Amino acid sequence: MQNLELGRDYVRRAGARLKALDVLYAERSWPDVVRESQEVVELALRGLLRATGVEPPRVHDVSDVLRAERDRLAPEIVAEIDRLAAISRRLRRDRELAFYGAEDLTPSGFYSEADAAAALDDARFVVRLVTPVASREAAGRPPTE
Repeated sequence: MQNLELGRDYVRRAGARLKALDVLYAERSWPDVVRESQEVVELALRGLLRATGVEPPRVHDVSDVLRAERDRLAPEIVAEIDRLAAISRRLRRDRELAFYGAEDLTPSGFYSEADAAAALDDARFVVRLVTPVASREAAGRPPTE
């Protein structure tokens, strides 16, 4: 049985985490805004997929799944699928680097306000688009066994 409530929970938590990004942004912690934006996007997209009856794989970038399951997604999602996939892929690429850095890269010196603003805008876009669709889809879909 698929837990559709889990999809709604993911999307709700993505919205809550989105609010926390404003605190990180105000603190000028650019790499943390980038990292946490990735987690917001991942939760929101996973929630959307679960709400539409798709069990997402345990990977941080679900762009391939979004594209593969486009026939099961709402028209407003399909219309933005390339943008959603690009956001997921781009933020996934920065996930570890923004958090851990590397021997030759310190995250606070590498990520700029522009990087953080772009990541935050992307996270806001995803949550704004996904929230009503995931709620509608989960509410109209009976649990499957």
